[in-house]
Amino acid sequence: MDKNAIKERSLERYKAERDWFAFLLEASDLMVGPEMQLQSKLLKILVESKQKVVDCVENDDPFIAAYFCNAPELFNAMDLPWFMLMETPFLGASAPYLIDDIQGAEEIGIGTDLCTAIRLPIYYIESGLMPVPTAVIGLLSPCDGAPMLHQVLRHNKAWRNIPIYAADPPYSSDDRAIKYYARELRSMVDFLEEHTERKLDMDRLKSVCEESNRTYSLWQEYNELRRAKPSPHGWEIGGPQAFAISQCFIAGSPKCTQWFEQLLECGEIRVREGRGANDNHEEKIRLLWFDIMPYGWIFEFMPWLEEEWGAVIVMDMFANFPYTLVDTSTEESMFYSLAKRNLIDSPMIRQARGTAENFSADISRMVKDYHIDCVIWPGHMGHKDGAATAGIMRDTCRDLGVPFLHIGLDLFDKRYTTVDEVKSKVSQFFTAMDLG
Repeated sequence: MDKNAIKERSLERYKAERDWFAFLLEASDLMVGPEMQLQSKLLKILVESKQKVVDCVENDDPFIAAYFCNAPELFNAMDLPWFMLMETPFLGASAPYLIDDIQGAEEIGIGTDLCTAIRLPIYYIESGLMPVPTAVIGLLSPCDGAPMLHQVLRHNKAWRNIPIYAADPPYSSDDRAIKYYARELRSMVDFLEEHTERKLDMDRLKSVCEESNRTYSLWQEYNELRRAKPSPHGWEIGGPQAFAISQCFIAGSPKCTQWFEQLLECGEIRVREGRGANDNHEEKIRLLWFDIMPYGWIFEFMPWLEEEWGAVIVMDMFANFPYTLVDTSTEESMFYSLAKRNLIDSPMIRQARGTAENFSADISRMVKDYHIDCVIWPGHMGHKDGAATAGIMRDTCRDLGVPFLHIGLDLFDKRYTTVDEVKSKVSQFFTAMDLG
């Protein structure tokens, strides 16, 4: 297969996803109301982000593959389009081919004990279904599974010569650790300048970080609204979308800030009118979902929670807001703040990289701040770090006087624990705890 044929195959899936979201954008533009406008803004950002990658591949312009917790403001400041290596699994609810892809990963021999969010990109790389970037910014935390992708890249014919850099995350979270990681981010910039021929301008970085601060400030203001009873939004809007907008596309862009302005307006309208997350169902249970959303079967489960039990996900791990705003006063302070945000504040990285207290402290704060009635740790099969701290989370909830449920499932593959089995476990839990 020649170079052009490889390039075209690598874009087939990516273009299909772009076209699907472009279709959804056209449909959402026909609908009225502030929350539909919110969806339109999100879809437009997503489509534009994917189109930039397509353009880079077709025009041989530099672009990178990376992860959400690699200080994406730096990519924006360097005018470097990028995509997340684990992107497709997190679009699972909108990807009808997800189960087929999981099966395909099994058929080429990828172990089923490996996190599905890592198995799938390995499958896409090995099958030539992922755009080959100019460079890769890797990830060494929060689990041992993530670096396995690096090994796959080094053995894949199309990727083996693509340069890779991964910032080294220290275990501790003190001032020394943050300064160390700030130096790692500077080395990342040096690496990108060398391999993409794009230069980082500090004035441009300051502008991007100031815009990023506006985005995060609006997010914090919006999360205050979610304390209201009833909560203005649940699983559908406030968490995963806010996280994706702030960190997975064009971090530090005015378009992100405009999206959060719209989100805040939507929340204020609902709180002012006393409306909850679901206009047709009363809020009876205020739920903390302490992990990623079940992207592979989200539409089969989350609406059921609200309709059957009046259970509203008032807060989740990725909607949580422990973020540091960037001090833009000096070059040193910008890198220090970005290091803290991406080493210590980013969800999942925050909980799993360091000590178990990160799990218990976050649960305690969210339960108290958002008047949570119960906590669900879904127990994703790939989050073995969390499995090791489930007992600590349970003890924390016992001390707080709130029920705790540990399920055991795959957030992407509904064959692991079926949706009906999850519903049954949750129903038994709510009934036993006299909730709803």
